[in-house]
Amino acid sequence: MLFLLILILLGLITYFILQRSVSQITHTPIWILWLIMMTPSLIWTTWMLIYPQKQVPPGLIIIPFVLCPCLYWLLLQWGRNVPSKSDKSKIENSSYNSQTEIDSTQTTKQTLPKLAIDKTEETNLRNCFPWTVYYLRNLEYKPQAVICRGQLRSNSEVAYKTVRENVEGKFGDRFLVVFQNSFQGKPFFALVPNPGCSKNKTQDSTEYKKGIILALGLLLITLFTTTLVGAKEIVGVSENTIKYNPSSLIQGLPYAVALIFILGCHEFGHYIIAQLYKIPITLPCFIPAPFWFGTFGAFTRWQSPVPNRKSLFDVSIAGPILGLIVTIPLLIWGLSHSSIVPLSEDSGISSLDSLNPTFSFLLTILSKLALGAKLTYNKAINLHPVGVAGYIGLIVTAYNLMPIGPLDGGHIVHAMFGQRTAMVIGQISRFLLLLLAFINKEYLFLAIFLFLLPLADEPALNDVSELNHQRDFLGLLMLGLLVLILLPAPKMVIQWLSL
Repeated sequence: MLFLLILILLGLITYFILQRSVSQITHTPIWILWLIMMTPSLIWTTWMLIYPQKQVPPGLIIIPFVLCPCLYWLLLQWGRNVPSKSDKSKIENSSYNSQTEIDSTQTTKQTLPKLAIDKTEETNLRNCFPWTVYYLRNLEYKPQAVICRGQLRSNSEVAYKTVRENVEGKFGDRFLVVFQNSFQGKPFFALVPNPGCSKNKTQDSTEYKKGIILALGLLLITLFTTTLVGAKEIVGVSENTIKYNPSSLIQGLPYAVALIFILGCHEFGHYIIAQLYKIPITLPCFIPAPFWFGTFGAFTRWQSPVPNRKSLFDVSIAGPILGLIVTIPLLIWGLSHSSIVPLSEDSGISSLDSLNPTFSFLLTILSKLALGAKLTYNKAINLHPVGVAGYIGLIVTAYNLMPIGPLDGGHIVHAMFGQRTAMVIGQISRFLLLLLAFINKEYLFLAIFLFLLPLADEPALNDVSELNHQRDFLGLLMLGLLVLILLPAPKMVIQWLSL
């Protein structure tokens, strides 16, 4: 039943991702692409339901893993939208209309907003590129951008600042100025429509108030669902007791408050740093669920591109750092108030009443620190409700630190190494986690889900300027922490801790 529930959830998330990411660039039906993406997980789930006691054969894992992405890419390319020559000429010769071309809300799957400049504006645009800063060679007109290619002749930050200020001086806020590296590693500029250039600011306060009401409403609903799950599933209060004595739900509050505090701190880490950089971002919103852990987590959503890789790094890493600052003390406190039970065949990652901490190097250290000599090699942990919340917080942090696409870890490696290298790191990480799933099959669903996420995230406006050494070191430190959470404790460490 749990496998089917997770499979349905993965299917819905996958369809949503495909609908948002590829529906506008291909004519291939989304349901076909969705079916191809879900085929590996359908095969593996079917095997587990039919043969619950047997490992999935390696061939049944590897073959769908290799064939389905290739078939997905072929169908995506086969149906890709390619503008005709007449469309291109219209784009280049069309006059600019600020009311119809900038407004991204009028974009449809078949008609993309056009971007064009006339001859006078082209001269003004060329004058925005001083030859001592960025020697402009040619302009390329695309449906949604003007690509400016040339040679960088100064520091990347100085070049971006100079060109952006010149463009703003001649065109106002009509364009966003993007600075990226090409596949050949050569930096280029691009001008794209600025959806935030509308003069109508009267809706901002209304939208903000709606965001506050939505966030508070979801918080209250999630507080109820987590309290309900905490009382029924973690504390063990029966449904009859809750039915005839609703006050018994209070027993689930320690779990609910601790979990919401951990998830909220993680998202507010993103929110606070984004506010410091003046990046529009939504308030943290929780996702309630009357099952599972009472919630599917929380999220914030950026409402505009980030200005540079520095801000991308700082906003992305702030969530895991602030989340860990509150997660680890709560987890240690919860572990210290947990009880020791005999280790059994049912003990594992998902057994909250019989948790074997040795699957995680960091969890092993924290468990020994909290429980001391009571925890030995043949013992498991029956987690206290606050310990459950701290444990979930640790798992959520590990998930978010995975260096893949839209996750916090994906943003971090993008900011550290650039988008192309980050995509390579993300692909390698997927396969490494799949190999880890051979050691511990409870990682299999996480490995499947990560293959459903896109490898690339949204680039920063200035995606060329690199980070300083301090941020690089902090990023490597967080990735090292991810390894400590995911990898099992070595036998030498277990013996040293007398487990």
